[in-house]
Amino acid sequence: MTGGDVVADRGPDEPHPSRLAPDHPRRAGILAAHRAARDAGAATYVDPATGYLVLTSDELVRRGTCCHQGCRHCPYLV
Repeated sequence: MTGGDVVADRGPDEPHPSRLAPDHPRRAGILAAHRAARDAGAATYVDPATGYLVLTSDELVRRGTCCHQGCRHCPYLV
């Protein structure tokens, strides 16, 4: 379920557990890459687990609404 343009209250560095499980073996590295991208003002980062380009939560907020594509850092997924 998404909240349209309502941002979830879990914080920009904490993905919804359905998008990155708390016990994911590469969680720490993924979150570090996300945080480094946010700190640099980048819209994306390279996922250290897959090599895919991933949008940051800041970029997703900038877009304004959930796109329903399963983004790892979706700030609207509640």
